[in-house]
Amino acid sequence: PLPAAVPGGGQAAPPAVGHLLDLPWEDILVPHILCHLPLRQLLSLQRVSKPFQTLIQLYLANMRCFDSSQVGPHLPKAAFCNLLKDNEVLQHLALQNCSDWLTDKELLPVIGQNHHLQKIQLSSCLQLSRHALVAISLSCPNVRCLSLAHCEWVDSLSLRSLADHCKGLESLDLTACRQLKDEAICYLVQKCSRLKSLSLAVNANVGDTAVEEIAKCCRELEHLDLTGCLRPVLSLGRVLAEYCTKLRSLKVKHCHKVAESSLSILRGRGVELDVELPLQRALVLLQDGVGFAPFINLQI
Repeated sequence: PLPAAVPGGGQAAPPAVGHLLDLPWEDILVPHILCHLPLRQLLSLQRVSKPFQTLIQLYLANMRCFDSSQVGPHLPKAAFCNLLKDNEVLQHLALQNCSDWLTDKELLPVIGQNHHLQKIQLSSCLQLSRHALVAISLSCPNVRCLSLAHCEWVDSLSLRSLADHCKGLESLDLTACRQLKDEAICYLVQKCSRLKSLSLAVNANVGDTAVEEIAKCCRELEHLDLTGCLRPVLSLGRVLAEYCTKLRSLKVKHCHKVAESSLSILRGRGVELDVELPLQRALVLLQDGVGFAPFINLQI
């Protein structure tokens, strides 16, 4: 259609075409648009022009969550440091499986300038040291969820520092942190009694002393993983049943000394267990061996 006529015989000017960058950056683009784009696309977008580069840098400085998996498993060290150099408002930092490149040198500056972190995931970051956990305890007092699975550099001293400064912890994954013994675990739960989820799986040093202290101190506990902990013995289920009335799941697979008689109390409460009843277990083995399950009344 032709442009509309205006008084005096002229024609109306065509409507102005807006540009994305004309929208308010801090009020619209950063909080409502860029937050929906994958990080990898944002990094590509900043190469379009200098204004876009400035916009993306503003977004990165105000980003609340950084997840390295959105960029790729082989993020260059320099790129990681550049991405977060101006950010002081992170609440969630996910760097699991970054053992190829992540060391204390890259992590500590980020931890040191982000005091509002509430969730930190460092599972399988093998090149870090105990100084990383000490830095977290000193700089991030509000951390609620911490994953350190397969971080064998976690030792009793760094765990004590965490316990002293981060008493609001609610979820802690210490799977395969094999330096830790009962004494360190006891100190932790005495200080961090708000724990709702705790994993001590694949640690042959964890025994009855630690489990009993966990039960007595962590009354809010809902999930406990003791998979592969060989030392806890017969009465584990009874102790947890007595003190942890909010327990919803317990993993004790390969804990061969734990008696079914103690677990039956938890079964009766509806606690999810990862081990089958002895009769059911025998039937599964029989079925695997002969190719069929006999007709047996399991209610006997």
